Amino acid sequence: MKIITFSLQTQQPLLATSFQGDPNSDVSYSYIPGSMIRGAVIGRYIRHNNLSELDLENDEVKRLFFDANNTLYLNGYLQSNEGKRTLPVLRSWFKEKDAELSDESPMPVYDFGIHREHELESPKFIGEGFWTKGLRYVNFYKEKRRINIHNRRDRKQGRSTQIKRDSTTNQFKGEGEIFRYEAIDSGQTFQAVILSSSDDAQLLIDLLDKSQDIWLGGSQTAGYGHTKISNINSCESWDEVNISVDDRTHRDILTITLLSDLILRDKCGQYAIIPPSSKDKVPAPLTKEIEKILDAKLNPQISYASSTLVGGFNRKWGLPLPQVPALAAGSIFVFDSVSITSEQIKEIEAKGIGERRTEGFGRVAVNWLKNADFEVRLPKKISSDKPELKIDTSQTLAKQMADRLLHQKVEQTLQRYLGRTAIKGDISNSQLSRLQLVVRQALPTGDCELVLSLLNNLTGNANSQFEKAKIGDISLNRKLSEWLRNSNSWSWVSNKQDLTVTVANVERSINDEFAIQNKLAEKSTLRLIMALAKKAIKEDKK
Repeated sequence: MKIITFSLQTQQPLLATSFQGDPNSDVSYSYIPGSMIRGAVIGRYIRHNNLSELDLENDEVKRLFFDANNTLYLNGYLQSNEGKRTLPVLRSWFKEKDAELSDESPMPVYDFGIHREHELESPKFIGEGFWTKGLRYVNFYKEKRRINIHNRRDRKQGRSTQIKRDSTTNQFKGEGEIFRYEAIDSGQTFQAVILSSSDDAQLLIDLLDKSQDIWLGGSQTAGYGHTKISNINSCESWDEVNISVDDRTHRDILTITLLSDLILRDKCGQYAIIPPSSKDKVPAPLTKEIEKILDAKLNPQISYASSTLVGGFNRKWGLPLPQVPALAAGSIFVFDSVSITSEQIKEIEAKGIGERRTEGFGRVAVNWLKNADFEVRLPKKISSDKPELKIDTSQTLAKQMADRLLHQKVEQTLQRYLGRTAIKGDISNSQLSRLQLVVRQALPTGDCELVLSLLNNLTGNANSQFEKAKIGDISLNRKLSEWLRNSNSWSWVSNKQDLTVTVANVERSINDEFAIQNKLAEKSTLRLIMALAKKAIKEDKK
């Protein structure tokens, strides 16, 4: 088996239409499907051999494009900064609901598919994306998208026309509807792989190498799909998950992870997306498929899975392919440990399972990961020179943009803190309203002393209520006084290093001279106090 790897860099937005979104929009997949890559290679093969169409009875055509035992076109996933092919995020990866991933600070993540020893208060799936393993962290990648709005046009007139009702036929005429494309943005690099026999590998390399320019996806005449091929390489051995199979034979559990969508049928011939379960009286189709390959009885433990709809477009017919349900990439299925050899792992990972394997479906990894917890971070951005703004108007505009973006970041941080913090204890709404009123008076000038004066001169009953009410384990009076006296310390912010903004050569942070002059810390603290009081009043009325 020969492995051909190559990079695809989008020069224009790329529309690989999925079944997401409403009827008036086309939403692209987050990757370049293997079927799309195969279609582009078929187009080059036809032109190279001066054919009008493929001869489906030709042995070479069968081997190159339709034989899953000979040639496989794998999905093109995002390429990492190190030039590696990323893989889909696992569905068993969870985080605390309020945990946020930022450029500077990593985020703790727990793999429930390996071991659920950590009881999270509010576990939440970390979200779809791609990843690679770094030296200390898992690097999380997310594709960039572009949304364009289009008007449907009349083919004869070359423009959109007004929609009118025909009085004789009572039918609407005109081509003026608005629709939306959400495509993969330009300027991104994906890495694709073709697995083929040694005899056919050179022909495929020659087809890829004929021209750097290739067009993929839909709406190619409307400014979509231009892509460049680069870094074409071939090798004899390759591991999709970059972990030797010899290190994966002896594990306490057996895990099957989907590296691409999986299409399976049950014994009645119906498409099946039922994940294996310990409660199954009849083994799920996936369980049967793995048992047949491993020649062993499997006992399911748990599954973390999702389903999706897959289809496609047949250019020969000019029609879409039937929609079929499939298990989504990133799904993971856990079974009791069984004896497994390195040869069995190589076989199942090389061939894949299920239907449409020539198009990249059915890629799996056996006993892939073994760490139950780790940290995820965003990849380091490739540095570029910041442009100097020579015109005063541009400099002023950049300052305004940076200031607004900084305020937006502070507001988002405040809202997150407010979501997990509340005033607890017996305090009357009248006292909270009084606090709100004084804070509102102090807010325009950022005068924290005005609110401190209120707290220091409370009467006996009011002071008792402010002492009994608490934020966390600290009395309300003490907590508010700490915030107001030390507002510039931003003690309620856990990620101070993230509250910075750069627009061109203009930088803004929460502790710079501009923020101090405008009393950003004082005003943000006052807004937090007012929001907490309002939240407490609202919850008391429920």
